[in-house]
Amino acid sequence: MQTTASEVRQAALEEFASSGYLGATIQAIADRAGVSKASVLYHYASKETLLDAALGPAIDEIATLLPGTLARARTPEEQRVFLVEFVDLLIRHRLAAQIFITQSGTLADLPIVVRAQDMIRRIAEDRPERDIDDIVRSAVALGGAAYLLAQTPRTGALAPDESVLRDSLVRILGELLAPAVV
Repeated sequence: MQTTASEVRQAALEEFASSGYLGATIQAIADRAGVSKASVLYHYASKETLLDAALGPAIDEIATLLPGTLARARTPEEQRVFLVEFVDLLIRHRLAAQIFITQSGTLADLPIVVRAQDMIRRIAEDRPERDIDDIVRSAVALGGAAYLLAQTPRTGALAPDESVLRDSLVRILGELLAPAVV
């Protein structure tokens, strides 16, 4: 059976989320993927390129979400569209969010983490409201949602199913951010 690069990437994502980037080894990723270390290195030259491949899809989706940020969500309907897209992105990339939230401080010099931090900075700067309350409100609401999903097991411990949790997050984020709508 031949392992694809995407299977190795998924194994790396899971290993980085469970062991941390610094604690993960190429051998542990190979074991998780059920392949040899040489097979992992065939697809990815280093642990850093694996991290880039593991986090890249989430960062790419954030880049496509930027045009729909809250800065451009002037009406409650536009804000809801953004929040649904944001929550769905976090659900799809739960492990990437976990890695970024829990490890970005120790990985701050790696290019993929620098890229992610730049995206977050651009989202924050894109907001027309610049008072401290708006900045704090947005950071707590959006960062809190990311943290919650990153730390919630896939088993749906907070809700009977993921759609209930998703709907709750969208509704509560809308309530928290409602004063920010122009």
